[in-house]
Amino acid sequence: MSEPTTPDAAQPVCQNCGAPLLGPHCYACGQPVHGLVRRFSTVLGDFLDSVLNIDSRIVHTVWPLFAKPGYLSLEYFAGRRVRYVSPVRLFVFLSIVTFFVARMVVPAGDAFQIHDDGGDRMGRATTVAEVERLRDDTLAELEKARAKIPDAPGARAGIDSAAAQVRKKAAQRIDALREAVAHGEPPPIPEVDTTSFEFDGKPWDPKTHPAHVGWWPDFANDWLNREIGRAQTNVGRMKKDPSVFKDAALGAIPSTLFILLPLFALMLKVLYVFKRRLYMEHLIVALHSHAFLCLALLSVFLLMALADAVPAVTPLTTLLKIALFVWMPLYLLLMQKRIYGQGWTMTLLKYFTLGFCYLFLLSLGAVITVLASVVWA
Repeated sequence: MSEPTTPDAAQPVCQNCGAPLLGPHCYACGQPVHGLVRRFSTVLGDFLDSVLNIDSRIVHTVWPLFAKPGYLSLEYFAGRRVRYVSPVRLFVFLSIVTFFVARMVVPAGDAFQIHDDGGDRMGRATTVAEVERLRDDTLAELEKARAKIPDAPGARAGIDSAAAQVRKKAAQRIDALREAVAHGEPPPIPEVDTTSFEFDGKPWDPKTHPAHVGWWPDFANDWLNREIGRAQTNVGRMKKDPSVFKDAALGAIPSTLFILLPLFALMLKVLYVFKRRLYMEHLIVALHSHAFLCLALLSVFLLMALADAVPAVTPLTTLLKIALFVWMPLYLLLMQKRIYGQGWTMTLLKYFTLGFCYLFLLSLGAVITVLASVVWA
């Protein structure tokens, strides 16, 4: 029987059990060769590689993703995958980075400003004339919005309801001011700027007038009223600081896109059912197309940041942003044509059908995202 070989003095050994090292892990005890006590740059590189699969492959991935429609998906289907970042991790990485940058770059302007119907301003008005002016200005704005809505049954109901609320709040404030004058008291001023939700024409209150869904169990109705209370508090915060709404909305978009991905792939499966492709192939196409959109939006946000930092390049960045917004739909059309290989007539028909259906889902997702942002900001 041969005696066990003694490890060469020059050969590295495991620091835990002393066995010779033949790779990145000890074959005897399983301990990794590299611990955390080393240069931080190498630790960061290992993190990006193991968690996000981001390493030198990103260099080979980003340019084809941006400039070659459908190229990465076709490479993946052909089995040439090791040189590129995987589709899932590519999308996750780009979506996180894109909307993280968006939160820093996008200003919290009118797009993220929550406007009231004049009720808060009328509640702070100190004279009857000021209340009447605010009421008339708000009703005029509502009338302009009403005129733009088609005269279809029920289409203008929301505007008419808002106008009725404005008149009601104005009348209540005028009565309160006149009563204060009659008693020789100063005008009553609300201490807290809050937003009141209404159900069945009455202000919501968790105890005296809670929201109630008849077929829901008690615990579900309790949860609903807790969330309404949270939303009411958050709306007040967002009116004072629109950046709260902006950060919450932009932070929720990546998860919304991730939820819509399988639906987008399912629509591709239905439109190209006779191509006999697996659902997972359509999902790869969906991942690459969404990753491209995130990359293009990231480029737009970086151009916005550049224009803010160097105003002299604003004309150039504006042209580049226009080019990017033109390239996005064109890229998706070329990608669909190249991957599925149908004629232009069928490709255009399916492209616009897919675009219409997906824009509807995206709009629905955006509404849900905004509502979720209001509640969980």
